[in-house]
Amino acid sequence: MNYVELNNGLKMPQLGFGVFQVPDLAECEQAVLDALASGYRLIDTAAAYQNEEAVGAAIKKSGLKRADLFITSKLWVSDASYDRAKKGIETSLRKLGLDYLDLYLLHQPYGDVIGAWKALEEAYHAGKIRAIGVSNFYADQLKNLILTCDVKPVINQIEVNPWYQQEQELKLNQAESVQVEAWAPFAEGKHGIFQNEILSQIGKKYGKSNGQVILRWLIQRGTVVIPKSVHKNRMEENFDVFDFELSADDMQIIAKLDRNESQFFDHRDPATIEQIFGSSLAQLKTN
Repeated sequence: MNYVELNNGLKMPQLGFGVFQVPDLAECEQAVLDALASGYRLIDTAAAYQNEEAVGAAIKKSGLKRADLFITSKLWVSDASYDRAKKGIETSLRKLGLDYLDLYLLHQPYGDVIGAWKALEEAYHAGKIRAIGVSNFYADQLKNLILTCDVKPVINQIEVNPWYQQEQELKLNQAESVQVEAWAPFAEGKHGIFQNEILSQIGKKYGKSNGQVILRWLIQRGTVVIPKSVHKNRMEENFDVFDFELSADDMQIIAKLDRNESQFFDHRDPATIEQIFGSSLAQLKTN
């Protein structure tokens, strides 16, 4: 396993396991147990995923030492204020059955970001969270937070995959010493990514699948990556990416696949914000 060192000195596994879109608690618990058995030690969940309790149950059943795990959760928009964030942190800890979180993120750059961040800073100083960061923040939003806050974010978790390579965002985050963590590394299989002939040809040279090539490409770009699967054989395949290295030519070929378009939605589009986050924002205004 490779590790990255965050800007507060904490070491974090570079490859982890995500549980986005696994709302069934029994399925999620088994998936996390299988992931831990396969060697994963970084588990990424969120309040919005509605499966923190299942993740916590799997951690308890695994028998692994807490110190050997790196557990991440995230605060949702509906809790994006100082008071609600304090409660949100406690709720995540309770549901996960943990005394502390290794990493806690603001899930979206909406609501009272500064107030929520102050609550995260307090929990960080109190030892309830070992590191704090953000998710889906564009470079200007990240810079504004850095200029405003006392504790610098260690992570910015953003969409990165071969169709949306985010070269400029990666450079800007790295310039701020903020580690980029890639969600949706496989772009949810869109545009035939698992059958892409260019990736397949690269993979054949190393005896690896398209998915393994993608994960290796992300690792060599210096990102942390959190693929998801509920199938143990795929989890094991995704974990088997540390015994080969893509050449500089391979990296350049993959760079040419960039479509420079999100495979999901634009976090800055007002209509999209209203559609996806509107109910949470309305709750913020009325509470």
